[in-house]
Formats: sequence, C-alpha cells, structure tokens
Amino acid sequence: MRKIISFMHISLDGFVAGPNGEMNWIKVDEEIFDHVGKRISKTDTALYGRVTYDMMEGYWPTAADKPNASKHDIEHSKWYKDVHRIVLSKTLNADGLTNTTVISGQLADRINEIKQQGSGEILLFGSPSATHALIQENLIDGYWLFVNPVILGQGIPLFVDIKGKVKLKLLAAQQFTSGVVGLDYVVDAE
Repeated sequence: MRKIISFMHISLDGFVAGPNGEMNWIKVDEEIFDHVGKRISKTDTALYGRVTYDMMEGYWPTAADKPNASKHDIEHSKWYKDVHRIVLSKTLNADGLTNTTVISGQLADRINEIKQQGSGEILLFGSPSATHALIQENLIDGYWLFVNPVILGQGIPLFVDIKGKVKLKLLAAQQFTSGVVGLDYVVDAE
C-alpha cells in the first residue's frame, strides 16, 4: 500500500505559516533544493489542497521557460509537468485538467483507493487545510518536516484537534548549513 507523506516547512514552535499565510520566514537554498530534489524525483504522485495547487499551477508549469530559471526551477518544473496531481477541493472543477484528480468528497474512501493503486509514496506538499483533514482521518503515514530556526509565536499550526497520541519513528535527520533541520518520520503503527 502506498504511503502519504506530509512534506512541510515548520517553525520551531509548530507553525506552517504566519497568521495571514505568510511563508517569508522559510529558509530554502541550493543545499535544501538538492536534498528535496533527490527524494521527489522518485515520487510520481503529488497531493495538494486547492490553495497550494493554485499557487503551484501559477508557477511551475512555465518556471523552466524563464530566462533566469535556476537549476532547481528547471528540474522541478519538469517533475511537476510529469507528476500525477491529486487535489483536495470542494470548489475546483476537474474539467480540462490534465494528469490531475480532484477529490471533493468521500475523502477517506477516495484516498484509500488511491493508496491501493501503484507503488511509491504520495507526497502531500504544504497544504495545511488538506493536511488537517487527512490527519483527522488518520490517512497520513509519515512526516517529512523542515524545521526552520524561527519562532513565529502565532500562525497556522501543523497539528490541530489531534484526537489521540500518534507515535512516530524517526527515519532520518539532517542539519543544513542554513540552520534548517530536516526530520523524516513514519507513523509507528505498532
């Protein structure tokens, strides 16, 4: 069965965005881009909430075509064009979308069907609202977190309304020169 892995930048105090959705505190550089690129290149399915999907669609399809495109822009743009995208949205119309599945209801059933198909992990990129919905349904199998060296004090938390303890097993940890620490956890289902 495929696993859903939440890929998220997070502040030291557990926020994934500022109070108004700000993400200008997230540290990314070539070292982090290279690290992320290695893993996502092995992933053929990406999962987004509608807001994050709209943001991705507004940039990645043409990012490689810009005259000042970075190595990361070129590589990620190619990956984005090829990857199958799943979007959780009650408002997005799937008509005319290529290589994209929209889930607007029966979340647990639809996600469990997708988890039964194919192989490899499904990366859930950002998308705090979608992440919260999947957490509530116990559909997230792991967390790939990039802990940024900042305390926001307020904002959108990663974990809300958790109904019970979720045990995690650390698979890997990596410190980057920027001060960001990458933590890769899997849900320990024992």
